[in-house]
Amino acid sequence: MSTNTVDNTRKVTTRRLVEMKHRGEKISMLTAYDYSSAKLIDEAGMDVILVGDSASNVMAGNITTLPITLDQMIYHAKSVMKGVKRALVVVDLPFGSYQGNSKEALASAIRIMKESHAEAVKLEGGAEIKESVERILSAGIPVMGHLGLTPQSINKFGTYNVRAKEKEEAEKLIADARLLEEIGCFAIVLEKIPAELATQVAQELTIPIIGIGAGGGVDGQVLVMHDMLGINKGFSPRFLRRYANLSTVITEAVQHYISDVKSGDFPSTQEQY
Repeated sequence: MSTNTVDNTRKVTTRRLVEMKHRGEKISMLTAYDYSSAKLIDEAGMDVILVGDSASNVMAGNITTLPITLDQMIYHAKSVMKGVKRALVVVDLPFGSYQGNSKEALASAIRIMKESHAEAVKLEGGAEIKESVERILSAGIPVMGHLGLTPQSINKFGTYNVRAKEKEEAEKLIADARLLEEIGCFAIVLEKIPAELATQVAQELTIPIIGIGAGGGVDGQVLVMHDMLGINKGFSPRFLRRYANLSTVITEAVQHYISDVKSGDFPSTQEQY
């Protein structure tokens, strides 16, 4: 579907994403962490905006997603919500806010929904977080799943390499995806898994499957805004397509400003009172 036919007025909901899957319309999803970028992304016609725990990396400068707190995620989500009118806004539950304790998971999700006014939460994992997902869903909070490479488990994996290449892990991923659909998740993100496996999951499930490094056979795609705009230059996986090179644009603009200040060219007589 071309961008000029995207309905930029009708609010995107979890139900609408399922409708999009069933009619074969691909779902676009991108991260945002602040008001200004969220407003631009929403006005461009994005379907889903993810307030990702990747804010830990691109906003706070951490090596992993693990350090970011629930309070910090709520801060970013509140900022994003103020700039969004159309897109569905999903917020990552950060590491330590839901694993192993379903009561804490529900409390975390409720805080995100009440304090940020976001519309859904995303959790990493399958059968091992079943109880947490069910408890959150029981409160009427929509949940997006996340399988494959789950960055919050990086210390267990020890690597960011492609997941589910072996038969046993692939079978678990399929079982986990089915489980998440059965208990009520409205969509699932599949990260960095073989394209053939991701396509199989998308075909077998009735809920939308959003890929990141999972090939083109899924129902939609998600990228990190800082990566696809070329703000973050130090991350270049195979699945990343850079749609701009803003690191160069920003650096050159700042250098130009510095030069004009040093030379006295800025401000000019037209730029003063």
